[in-house]
Amino acid sequence: MRFIILIIVLGICFKSNAQYSKGDSLRGTINENRLWWDVQHYHLNVEVDVNQKFIKGCTNIIYKTLTKQKKMQIDLQEPLQIDSVIFHSQKCIWKHNFNAWLIDLKQQSELTDSIRIYYSGKPRAAKFPPWDGGFSWKKDDKGRPWVGVSCQGLGASAWWPNKDHQYDEPDKGMQISITTADSLSNISNGKLVSAITNTNHTTTWNYQVFNPINNYDVTLNIGNFVTVKDSFIGKNGVLKMEYVVLDYNRSKIESHLKSDTHDMLKSFEYWFGSYPFYEDGFRLVETSYLGMEHQSAIAYGNKFKKGYLGTDRSRTGVGLLWDFIIVHESGHEWFGNNITCKDNADMWIHEGFTTYSEVLFMESKWNKDTAWKYLRGLRKNIRNDRPLIGNYGVNNEGSGDIYDKGANMIHNIRQVMDNDSLFHEILLAMNKDFAKKTVSTKEIEAYMIARSGKDLQPIFDQYLRTRKVPVLEYKIVKGTLIYKWTNCIKGFNMPVKMISDKNTSFWILPSTTKKQLFLQQNVTSLKMDINFYAEEKNVSH
Repeated sequence: MRFIILIIVLGICFKSNAQYSKGDSLRGTINENRLWWDVQHYHLNVEVDVNQKFIKGCTNIIYKTLTKQKKMQIDLQEPLQIDSVIFHSQKCIWKHNFNAWLIDLKQQSELTDSIRIYYSGKPRAAKFPPWDGGFSWKKDDKGRPWVGVSCQGLGASAWWPNKDHQYDEPDKGMQISITTADSLSNISNGKLVSAITNTNHTTTWNYQVFNPINNYDVTLNIGNFVTVKDSFIGKNGVLKMEYVVLDYNRSKIESHLKSDTHDMLKSFEYWFGSYPFYEDGFRLVETSYLGMEHQSAIAYGNKFKKGYLGTDRSRTGVGLLWDFIIVHESGHEWFGNNITCKDNADMWIHEGFTTYSEVLFMESKWNKDTAWKYLRGLRKNIRNDRPLIGNYGVNNEGSGDIYDKGANMIHNIRQVMDNDSLFHEILLAMNKDFAKKTVSTKEIEAYMIARSGKDLQPIFDQYLRTRKVPVLEYKIVKGTLIYKWTNCIKGFNMPVKMISDKNTSFWILPSTTKKQLFLQQNVTSLKMDINFYAEEKNVSH
């Protein structure tokens, strides 16, 4: 039932293709007021009043000037308001258009410059986090404050002023300073540098993020937490780890969290290369909402259950062998945080590869049969309602199928390569060559095509840009197989493996026009290999 709810929510959270406003364009377009400056570093300094559900603070932005321009777009969503902007010790004026604030700088910027934006207000409360996000003002089981934030899709500008577009990450990392009541603690991304006690019964928690970070990954977690330290000996040496849970759940760390977390890191470092953020460490943080890939501070809300809140997304039984949130959200450290899509329309890059990381984790810990059984089970969730790629320039994600259909498309590509060593090499190379960069679908397509030496473009076009599932039509006439692809794009030519009633297998190379192949050994019936996400139709009858 819970997963059915997730599918429904995914369906309503992605805006339809038909209706966009000027606000969508301002948020989703790399326009002239964004293009001229490149973010180098953010320092976010926020005071959180838990009782009043009110925040105030500032963002200091260090940026590099790329071209001459006098207006800067800063994004901040209502009901939050900018109180003042300081540039070269002078107050700036601005125009407010939807959630974009056009700052008049009045004077020419230096090559490297900075601006400080002060703001305040009651941030949007999350309606159904993490899918319909914002601030989660919750209480723990003892009635104490338990606060978190999730804003993927919605945007980081829902709670702090920034350049709210995924194409531009702070090249030199970020400082995060969160001030709250001294009876509570805060957990954010990166390394805790200091916790300073103030005179007004508050504490300021200062974190340093050494790596580039997606805006929507920036987080805070306020509550009565306990932290248990751990370490993992990985490809880059000793990775410092932390498990952060509500104080009364401390025993769950040893009994539940550690095993899957260590197994996950071992698997993903094998498949994708070293954990991308050794300098910032790895942290799991218990949250009131299900989860989110907050870089180096993974949000964990799976209630210490196996599977997806105790259910199996694949409905095969094998999805209950491991904790879904630990594996999936941590997989985003490689696909989503290390490799980030430039435009939300290409979010399949994050979710398709990360859903496939679940399969690879199972393959590492158990075997191919178990892992691939899980993947095939995920096909039941695919709706084929819309293409996986959304509309560009308007902050629009594609279909909710970016998860399970995206993973099955990747599995198709792996089958077509028919070379697991090569597939593994490509995953490793991607995470090296695109490390800490933002990319587009076209870049990923070109890279995988070049690396594999296979004609993968029709596969990408079919599964990413249409909602049709290709159908292999075939029949056997007097020992000859006659076959072709239907319900597909022009030029679709994905090779597939066929299994005969003689328990033999062979490849065929269908296209959209009929082909023939003489069958040996008196083959009378065939089936397409079940590891291909496609349909088959025997038209002999």
